[in-house]
Formats: sequence, structure tokens, C-alpha cells
Amino acid sequence: MGSRRKARECALQMLFAADFAEAVPEEVLKTYWVELGDADVEETAREFATRLAAGTLSRLETLDERIRSRAEHWRIPRMAIVDRNILRLAVYEFLYEPTPRTVAINEALEIARRFSTYEATQFINGILDAIKRDLDEQQPQQHVQPEEVEPPSDDDLEETTTDEGSEPSA
Repeated sequence: MGSRRKARECALQMLFAADFAEAVPEEVLKTYWVELGDADVEETAREFATRLAAGTLSRLETLDERIRSRAEHWRIPRMAIVDRNILRLAVYEFLYEPTPRTVAINEALEIARRFSTYEATQFINGILDAIKRDLDEQQPQQHVQPEEVEPPSDDDLEETTTDEGSEPSA
């Protein structure tokens, strides 16, 4: 697993902890690496993870509004904690990081495959693809350096198709 994927997983764990425990974001960020974080994570990955989590937590209202605009018939609090935080993390990257949007979607889907369900992965893909299209119309990304990503396996290639109409059962 690449160090940026590992960083995103760590950021997701921080977001999950903050959301689940309704904790003060600063406390979660401060204690994560001491109590929960993987000691083997490189310093650059730690910094990236912390930046993603802190940025996401500081902009929850903006991120949730973007998600809400494309998650028809779904209220943010009704979404599974993992799923809503994967969405928040990816939308944060769309808006505030130089990560190519397609890479952010692929990374979100890989993390969803690991930490959530097949149905949730389809749901996340549909929402992120719709938000990406909205953003591409409003503010196309230019001069973004591609991020190093791991080549997908044959199984991944079959599952990475866009399926906007899929939603998990409520």
C-alpha cells in the first residue's frame, strides 16, 4: 500500500473517531498518533493525514452541503459513519488539495472497499462522480500533477465503473 493511501486511511480513522465520539477535533488530532496511529507511518504521510483530517474537520459544514446536494433522499446523519467520512475526505481533496479529482475518487473507492460494503462503494462512487462533474463545470482543475497510484488489479477494474443511480438500502 502506498504511503498516501495509508495517510488517507489514517485521516479516515481520525474523522471516524471525531465523529463517533463527538470529540473536540483538536483533541482527536493531538492524541491519534500517540494512542491509535500506526508507528510505522512515514513522517510525510503523517503530515498529509493530519492535514487532511484537520482540513476536513474545519470545513464540515461546506463539505456536508456539497454532499447533501448530491445525496438525494439521504441526510448526512443517516449515512454510515465510515461512508460519510470517506465522502467528506474525498470532497475536501476535491476542493482544497491539488490531488486530481479522479485520483481522489479512486482512492475513496479503494478505502471504501476495505472499510465499508459493496453497496456503500457504489453509493460513494455515484455521489463523488456527481460532485466531480459539478466542480468540473464550475472550476476545472488545471496543471495538477498526477499522484503516484498503485495499478488496479483486474477485480478493481471491473468494479470502478460509475453507477450514479445506486444507493444503499436505508
